[in-house]
Amino acid sequence: MFTEQGKFYSRELSMDVKKSEANGSQKPSLLEEQQEKIKEIRRSLGQLSDKLSIYCSDASISRYLRARNGNVKKATKMLKETLKWRFEYKPEEIRWEEVAHEAETGKIYRSNYIDKFGRTVLVMRPGCQNTKSTKGQISYLVYCMENAILNLPSEQEQMVWLIDFQGFNMSNISVKVTRETAHVLQGHYPERLGLAILYNPPKFFESFWTVVKPFLEPKTYKKVKFVYSDDLGTKKIMEDLFDMEKLESAFGGLNQTGFNINDYAERMREDDKRMPLFWAGAASLSGPPPVTAPCFNTNNSESGSDDSDKEHAENSSPLERSSNHSSDVNLLELSGVRNGAMGIDSGVGKINLEPNSNDKAADS
Repeated sequence: MFTEQGKFYSRELSMDVKKSEANGSQKPSLLEEQQEKIKEIRRSLGQLSDKLSIYCSDASISRYLRARNGNVKKATKMLKETLKWRFEYKPEEIRWEEVAHEAETGKIYRSNYIDKFGRTVLVMRPGCQNTKSTKGQISYLVYCMENAILNLPSEQEQMVWLIDFQGFNMSNISVKVTRETAHVLQGHYPERLGLAILYNPPKFFESFWTVVKPFLEPKTYKKVKFVYSDDLGTKKIMEDLFDMEKLESAFGGLNQTGFNINDYAERMREDDKRMPLFWAGAASLSGPPPVTAPCFNTNNSESGSDDSDKEHAENSSPLERSSNHSSDVNLLELSGVRNGAMGIDSGVGKINLEPNSNDKAADS
């Protein structure tokens, strides 16, 4: 019998195929082409440790392909960067007690309702910012993203962000945090955002949006909708998306229940218990290793470039999280920097997780 987390992983593996079959939008030849691209990316990654292999489900690889418009080389490069980040940052190991102080004001939290399309809803209130540390703020954001993904309902892989601008002022604006946020979300959680609703942003936010927009890829900022409580046209967006009985009154709904840190802390502690079980359940379904020999470098790959890659290279910055958690050396060992390349020893060979020289040239 599958665990709850195992069921989640199982449906992720076939999500893209099921969606295509349901709406008839993809012909079999296109599905076969998609599967060939997924296999090609897997071959270029080589054999991975359990956790990283679990992360590279068909659905996950498909999101990276969509984020790079089906370009296998660019999707592979992007995925390698995420695997390196996940190995070093260990986002799935962040626990509530590490970030609880960031959550006290309710600046980000997962709502207890979903939208009409079954998407998890993250509420964000930038006017409730209560800390100055960029590192701490990003760590809490990552925790919230991992938690939202853990709680995605069946047959859904995207979420909605509800951003409430009540109490927001110029002192809440941080270009540095915004850049780090864009770097992490776009680089390591591609195609996870279904829609971002900016609710009642103040007039001066338009100028800030002009500054922020270049940090975002076109696919991302096209998902952003501005909604104003005094605009009947934009209010209809909320009615079309949410059950108004469940939607919080702050967003025009009828639910008067507000954020309570004690209640939320209990929910998160319970979810923290589920996170290791999710990975354990998924591991039992990860399947056999690739039958082809691992290929640990892609130096012969053709170079390619597009505007989104250039923007990503210009605006990204390194991010590290110090952690007391020990590395799982039985599964994976960081072998360090050698000749400018970061490698990971999986026990069967070294996987090069750095972009190759052609990729770097494409981004310059």
